[in-house]
Amino acid sequence: MSMIFTIGYEGMDIDRFVQTLKASRVRQVADVRAVAVSRKAGFSKKRLDARLLAEGIRYRHFVSLGDPKPGREAARAGDFEAFEAIYSAHLDSAPAQDGLRCLAAAVREAPTCLLCFERDPRTCHRTLVAQEVSREIGFQIQHLFAGASECHERNTAGVQRHHPGESATAA
Repeated sequence: MSMIFTIGYEGMDIDRFVQTLKASRVRQVADVRAVAVSRKAGFSKKRLDARLLAEGIRYRHFVSLGDPKPGREAARAGDFEAFEAIYSAHLDSAPAQDGLRCLAAAVREAPTCLLCFERDPRTCHRTLVAQEVSREIGFQIQHLFAGASECHERNTAGVQRHHPGESATAA
């Protein structure tokens, strides 16, 4: 069965990020951040696109699938029930539905990894996006973690947050 990958770049540098994608044979990155800017070197849209292109990986930004500000605020506050309700309502919007259709088409084209900031996929909207696309096209979801290329999908219950309380589902 085909895969949809997800990854959060929290706590990793651009080199480890690219190395993890390449080890998993990812051919394109679907950025699902609402705002594709980052204080982390190499993860803002233009620099990330250029680096991935140099590595033979396509970059696509799906703005309409980003978590709206109230969802990000709820997640940052640790209110994941509110976060999920806000983001689920957002996914029902026409722009998000269009984004999901475009993303599903992209995933069918090439091995694709959904990108956001949050390391833990359980508290990031990218997992909800992956689940929606997976329901539509029947792909399995595999979460990637930098430095864990020998074991892409791990139990994240014990995964330390690099900056607890600072940012769950940041832009």
